[in-house]
Amino acid sequence: MRIDAHHHLWTLARGDYGWLTPALAPIYRDFSLSELAPHLAAATIDGTILVQAAPTEAETMFLLDIAEKTPLVRGVVGWTDFDAADATARIDALAGRKLLVGLRPMVQDLPDDDWLLRPALAPLLAAMARNSLVFDALVLPRHLPRLLRLVDDHPDLQFVLDHCAKPRLANGELATWQDDIASIATRPNIVCKLSGLATEASPDWQIADLRKAVDHVLACFGPHRLLWGSDWPVVNLAGGYEKWFAAAEILLAGVSPDEKAAVFGGNAARIYLSSRGRNVEPMVI
Repeated sequence: MRIDAHHHLWTLARGDYGWLTPALAPIYRDFSLSELAPHLAAATIDGTILVQAAPTEAETMFLLDIAEKTPLVRGVVGWTDFDAADATARIDALAGRKLLVGLRPMVQDLPDDDWLLRPALAPLLAAMARNSLVFDALVLPRHLPRLLRLVDDHPDLQFVLDHCAKPRLANGELATWQDDIASIATRPNIVCKLSGLATEASPDWQIADLRKAVDHVLACFGPHRLLWGSDWPVVNLAGGYEKWFAAAEILLAGVSPDEKAAVFGGNAARIYLSSRGRNVEPMVI
């Protein structure tokens, strides 16, 4: 089974995508599942994980409603207000939606770099673990030391590091990122999404520009703790779905067929779907 472990869908008229402005012209429009479907077919993708793009529960419900109407979307990583007084109850309620497989606070956009270290998060992450929800960590390189502490404090919670923590490929400043990735990868309760790298590289990126980062996360996490994701439609800012998919296949050419199958679907099925009792077998669409 092949799974795209990270993509988005949005409708601008909903009005809660604060980061999405006309300055991002190639993706400043509506994107639907029908437009994604040909890309999935070309890559022989059987299912997807649909990920939030707005910090509202309304968008999470919008995504869950989409997912419930198609067998293609196997799970949704949503959002809830972790700072709300009733956040634990919110998490328990959202977990009642079977297609919800995880939650993703948009840490990269928060003004407090130490937000991950707030003691008030502890009961909320315990609620996530109790409900078998994954914590998707949308962080930047500077957040990795804080995330490491959080991962250590919650050994029963499954973490997914989005976009390899967005290494600074465009300027080549990777040394600190490499050290921090090596440290966090030693923790068994975190895996890494092989996604989002194209948009961190120069606009005219070539496969060689991504190799150092891909080789590093592969060496640190291993092929059974990497999940490939397209980050569509954001990837349209950096060459599109097919260019990134083809690059990932070339960059992973040295792994075995079984390991490649794990990166391109098996790991996502294990991390996101198995614990929530979701169907992890291919479907005829």
